[in-house]
Amino acid sequence: MKLPQTPLDGGGRGLGSPALLPRSGGLQPSLQRGESVLSGCHRSGSNRALRPLRLAFLLLGFSLLTLAAPPVRGQLAPQPDAPPGQGELNPPPLQQPAPAQPEFQPAAPTLSQHSSQPSAASPQPTPSPAEPAPPPAKPDTLQSRPPTGITTLRVSVNLVDLFFVVHDKSGKLVPNLTRADCNVFEDDKQQTLKSFTAQTDLPLSIGILLDTSVSQQRVLPAEQKAASAFLHRILRPTDESFLISFDVTADLLADWTSNPDDLERALDAAQINSSSGNYANGTLPSITKPKGTLLYDAVYLASNDKLRKESGRKAMVLLTDGQDEGSEEKLQSAIEAAQKADAVVYVLLISDPGFYGTLDFSSDGAMRKLVEATGGAVFPIGKNGKKLPAAFDAIESQLRTEYQATYTPSNPVQDGSYRHIRVACQQNGQPLKVQARQGYYAVSH
Repeated sequence: MKLPQTPLDGGGRGLGSPALLPRSGGLQPSLQRGESVLSGCHRSGSNRALRPLRLAFLLLGFSLLTLAAPPVRGQLAPQPDAPPGQGELNPPPLQQPAPAQPEFQPAAPTLSQHSSQPSAASPQPTPSPAEPAPPPAKPDTLQSRPPTGITTLRVSVNLVDLFFVVHDKSGKLVPNLTRADCNVFEDDKQQTLKSFTAQTDLPLSIGILLDTSVSQQRVLPAEQKAASAFLHRILRPTDESFLISFDVTADLLADWTSNPDDLERALDAAQINSSSGNYANGTLPSITKPKGTLLYDAVYLASNDKLRKESGRKAMVLLTDGQDEGSEEKLQSAIEAAQKADAVVYVLLISDPGFYGTLDFSSDGAMRKLVEATGGAVFPIGKNGKKLPAAFDAIESQLRTEYQATYTPSNPVQDGSYRHIRVACQQNGQPLKVQARQGYYAVSH
């Protein structure tokens, strides 16, 4: 195919044909008449050979300008799945910056809390925007609950700790027995002792329970004085004591302390209290059963709320006439609470016959059940406050001349049942009188 001829002007230059500028800057002669455009192209073949080199220089300069200029967001080619008619410079949707990884926080040292933070020792990589974020890694910490399907071993230490005192036939304390002199029976089965020691200086936890009902109005000053002197003698820096008063309510007058002066101030502040001025709200029994002397409630609360949390030797000293009036708890539940707290109960039974007239409402029988079940003793004081110091002296001697025996029960069943205990001691072939609690409640799951 021939290219169309270009009309020539009077000077022999084709109309509309541009003059080619050589690299030297001189004019290139125009096409002569009769020459075709194709022949002109052959003449300019050497100029065409220089075009790729010129184009390379242009691209190099463009590249340098591109590097010096700020980056241009977008893409030069349309997306493969772009809809028809979409322009070439179509900026992609902006990606949200990845959230900053929070700093590692150690899991709270609790049993139920689980940490969702990655471990500091193995940081997790930030997921790329195009990929879905992986689930959080499990922490490199111990889990409070075992995974499903994994069995765990539970070990319970079932060790019975038994304190008791021993008297000879004349009532004197026997302080020098050995393991060979005593045997312990549980439900009539002899037990193998793990330890047997005489405890004279073991730390002591002791609670004083003071009856402040109206029946104690004339004997309260003597009780306060004798109890204060007892605490000053018996408490050492390693010992501790608390004070509860009970009447129409049970009140904690002094919490755990080793300072006898603090306890003395609390004792002096104790006052007689009743819900009204009549005797029916004191300890005198009445048909309506008003709340006047919450003795059993006080024993129950002192055992559960105070002594049960302590370890070692534990004792409770009651100064009362033994008459309960209006407690929610019964005698048996009070005894059970004291037994579960491993507390030895001593009762100083003091009453004012002038308050009751010719009647005697002191509950000697109920108090003896309480002390025998826990390994304590009853000290009848009556109305004579002069007997109080001697009774406190006897309690102090017993607390400082105790034996401690431990054993693992031959019955391994941990069902919470009550187990009967009997301690038998002898010296030189002569049986001795043992003052020990009558039993305990087994561990239960």
